[in-house]
Amino acid sequence: MRRVEHVMGFPVSLRVDDEGIGDEVADALFAWLREVDARFSPFRPDSEVCRYDRGELQLRDLSADLTEVLDLCEQYRVATGGAFDVRLPGRPLDPCAVVKGWSVQRAAELLTAAGARRFILNAGGDVVVAGGPWRVGIRHPEHADQLCTVLELTDGAVATSARYERGDHIVDGRTGTPATGLLSISVVAASLTEADATATAAFAMGPEGVDWAAARPGCEVFAVDAERRVRRTQGFPVVTAVAA
Repeated sequence: MRRVEHVMGFPVSLRVDDEGIGDEVADALFAWLREVDARFSPFRPDSEVCRYDRGELQLRDLSADLTEVLDLCEQYRVATGGAFDVRLPGRPLDPCAVVKGWSVQRAAELLTAAGARRFILNAGGDVVVAGGPWRVGIRHPEHADQLCTVLELTDGAVATSARYERGDHIVDGRTGTPATGLLSISVVAASLTEADATATAAFAMGPEGVDWAAARPGCEVFAVDAERRVRRTQGFPVVTAVAA
């Protein structure tokens, strides 16, 4: 079964190789992602995030899901010394850097609960896989038609933070200025919740974020810095690497 839909501002593609996993499972998965977009988008005035940011909801009024997301955001803020911060001065509350990986990981868990054992779920380049091996390409940070590495995953996730899609959109919360010390960083972890948030947080930290991410339990890292030097941890599951 294969399905592609545009959700949360990016394409989400699903491939399930197990027999007996029908369209109703994919329907539930994409319904969940659309629900997340409606509830947690900082761009929808009626979302739970925007209502909370405007003071219409108090902390005690929040859903368990949003409370979990905000707790994760705070954990990464503390762990990075403030480099990762979803509450930047003069800007609205924006937990998207955690919401994306968290929600797609939840979607993958829906698949597992439905009996899927071999699948790949790709959300705008951030990927969750099961039952591999699967090969996943990481886009070159400066050449859209090239890959800088290909990795192999059996079960787990990989997420990339970079400047090539949205420019200098990741801000170092310690300085309030765009993070420009890295061109891209990819993180492999057991869950996309961890991989995506760690990649974004490390990017916000700049070059020091590579070592910070590599030191997190269960994380492997592939990064290209602003000087176009490639850095990767020994355990990053590279199949093919191309010089940046």
